[in-house]
Amino acid sequence: MDALWSEPERLAYEDALAFAREHLAFDPRDHDRAGKLWREGYLTCGSRLFPGLCIPTQFGGRGLSYPETLAAMEGLGYGCPDTGLLFALNASLWTVAMPIAQFGTDAQRQRWLPGLSNGSLLGANAASEPNAGSDIFSLQTQATRDADSWILNGRKTWITAAPAADLFLLFATTDPSRGPLGISAFLIPANTPGFQVVRTIPKLGMRTAPMGEILLNNCRLPAESLLGREGRGARIFQFALEWERGAILAPMLGTLRRQLDRCLDFARSRKQFGQPIAKFQAVSHRLVDMAIRLESCRPFLLAFARTKAAGRDALALASMAKIHLSEAFLQNSLDAIRTLGAYGYSEDAGIERDLRDSVGGVLFSGTNDIQRNIIAQSLRL
Repeated sequence: MDALWSEPERLAYEDALAFAREHLAFDPRDHDRAGKLWREGYLTCGSRLFPGLCIPTQFGGRGLSYPETLAAMEGLGYGCPDTGLLFALNASLWTVAMPIAQFGTDAQRQRWLPGLSNGSLLGANAASEPNAGSDIFSLQTQATRDADSWILNGRKTWITAAPAADLFLLFATTDPSRGPLGISAFLIPANTPGFQVVRTIPKLGMRTAPMGEILLNNCRLPAESLLGREGRGARIFQFALEWERGAILAPMLGTLRRQLDRCLDFARSRKQFGQPIAKFQAVSHRLVDMAIRLESCRPFLLAFARTKAAGRDALALASMAKIHLSEAFLQNSLDAIRTLGAYGYSEDAGIERDLRDSVGGVLFSGTNDIQRNIIAQSLRL
């Protein structure tokens, strides 16, 4: 399936893989137990502008194409076992940096994109609320204009990397009577008075991308904190969400390949009843299924990336990529544990962490049930 790549895409993958093997092959076990982002690893990624791979060079990014960016993310995923670190990096790129690049003023781009690209800033997207998850446009956080300022009040939750983030892209209603057309987007530095991360949310997996909840209590922002025009927040949110769904799991494709390679090596070397366990059909068929899932994921990602590169909407493709890759990651992680047996079940193997990390993939960015609804609508069902 490597033949699906162009030469620049292959080189982007190989460059990222070599970088990850040299700089990111760090056992994340302690950070996982502590629920801590490996900030040093994020800064290391920033030294090569991985958090800004597809951000234009004039704003501090690498300026890679979208397919090259996803190929590079796959390389990082193969060489770096810290799924949470790469998830936080991608969340910052797709849901904060990309919206600023698309909708921001030149001043906003110059202020924020260099730091988001070089790793000195970590971005987080704050949309969900306690009573606004899948039904995101029922959000209650309000922004009220006061002369040259905005005053925000409300609560946001399920925010990836909130306890570690430096900049938040936050959505609030500026005119509740207009529903989705009354939603606006704001850029909020984490140290803004009236803005507070009130708790870190314990969770099953992806613990090295800590999730948090924030409270806004008369949080006053200057007028230039508004991203895009007032009332354009729903469009900005959909833009960010399309990128998140279609691209944020690209590193996990590298994880799938790493899992399969490890299971193949184990099955060929582990002997029971006088022969390698790979000779047993139950084991070999499980490995075949893992390979099929792996090789069927990349076409979805590339189709999404190339459609976006052509300037076309890819809403259904994003949902297809998200469903297929998240469910492949979940099932392959379980199959990897079954193949490695008791060792796979232990912390020492690291696969149990993959399994825990994979569960979130079928839930975030809109559950896979919601994604199937989106695809059904595209089929006019």
